[in-house]
Amino acid sequence: MEIPERYARYYLENAPSLVWLLVVNSLAILVGIRFYVETMPEVPTFLWPLYADSPMALALVTASFLTLLPNLGNRLSDAPQNLPLAYLHTFAFVWLVKFGIWTFVALNLGFSAYFGPPWDPNALWDYWGIIITHLAFVLEAFLIPYYGRTTRGALVAALGVALASDVLDYGFGYHPPLRYEPGLLLPLVSITLSVISVFAAERTLKRSE
Repeated sequence: MEIPERYARYYLENAPSLVWLLVVNSLAILVGIRFYVETMPEVPTFLWPLYADSPMALALVTASFLTLLPNLGNRLSDAPQNLPLAYLHTFAFVWLVKFGIWTFVALNLGFSAYFGPPWDPNALWDYWGIIITHLAFVLEAFLIPYYGRTTRGALVAALGVALASDVLDYGFGYHPPLRYEPGLLLPLVSITLSVISVFAAERTLKRSE
């Protein structure tokens, strides 16, 4: 998957479009946290970043986009590069891809629990709204390769944390709130997506020198 460079440059090199993207993502983080807030007290505080998967993905990419503010007026290829940024961009890419696709799969595995009559606006949001917004995560992820870099260490760390998140989710029951029991298939899908998303990052992000 590849987003045309002209779109990446339009949204990430120009102040109005970049600020718009930052604002939209920030609002989406708040909406995402609202989904988790009722169950967060049941989860140890230090695990919240791994529990609130989608808001964390958006927070990571928002932080990634914020690093472009000093680069406004220059080409994306001139964006600052260093080791901490390589980790940030890598984690943002992996989390966006993994949880964008994970949400699509999770809702369709429990299709009858989420898809309701078309005349019910809540039912429309519960399925189509969530599906569309989370697939947009994947689109945002593929903006990152135009300015972000990765390292072997960043890829290994992202895989380790993603798999640790899977263990917490399905080994200790800290998975996102669902309207059905995840069973065995959803954990297998999640682990597979952890590997696939890191592989996609390795194939898509250039290595930092």
